[in-house]
Amino acid sequence: MGNRSPEKARPSLFWPLAGIVVPLVSLLAKIRVTGAEKLPREGAYVLAPNHYSEFDPLIVAVAVWRMGRAPRFMAKESLFRVPVLGWVLRRTGMVPVARTSSASAAKETMKQSEMLVEHGRGVIVYPEGTLTRDPDMWPMRGKSGAVRLALADGIPLIPMAQWGTQAIMGRYQKGLSLWPLRKPVTVLVGDPIDVSDLRGRAGDQTALNEATTRLMNGITALLEQIRDEKAPAERWNPSSHGQKETGRLDS
Repeated sequence: MGNRSPEKARPSLFWPLAGIVVPLVSLLAKIRVTGAEKLPREGAYVLAPNHYSEFDPLIVAVAVWRMGRAPRFMAKESLFRVPVLGWVLRRTGMVPVARTSSASAAKETMKQSEMLVEHGRGVIVYPEGTLTRDPDMWPMRGKSGAVRLALADGIPLIPMAQWGTQAIMGRYQKGLSLWPLRKPVTVLVGDPIDVSDLRGRAGDQTALNEATTRLMNGITALLEQIRDEKAPAERWNPSSHGQKETGRLDS
């Protein structure tokens, strides 16, 4: 996992943050990353992981840092107005996402996508938008936030799956399971999703649905490899199961 990217080699606020976060996470998780070479060393990318634990972002952040890139997430716009936290989010280049109408969503997506390309940055987007509601923690129906960014400017759309984090903090669990330390967590990065035939159609709902389906299929296939079992034939859809979706960060 050598050959650090220029963004990681340059001094930044990520350095002191990593000096605190990486050792702490490493006490709780023994992270094994496979497919690190599939994350670009330079340039923009959209990384889309599965999501089933509130501890997931720390696992993903450490894995991405170890792969040589600075982990940037999409975050609620309201968080950028919180004292201190907002300053950190802005200084580290996190990407704000606002509760916009469908009319302005395409314009905002294009702006964010252009900034990623201009600065050569990647962003981590949870396509499910919130913790999966699937009873067995398989990926559920995806939202379009990740694919919108990728389609707007031809940015590589990379699926990721991780498994084992539930032993540290289960879904909806309030606290951490500290013992035993260094629980195994497997992270698998996949090949970029081929959406070349849909490029430039970030405002086309049919294209967004197709790209999202391909992405969720890719993430699910990676998780099947890690878990060594098959996912259900039908992906969990909270709407059809009468469950309210809360805390989502994309649309």
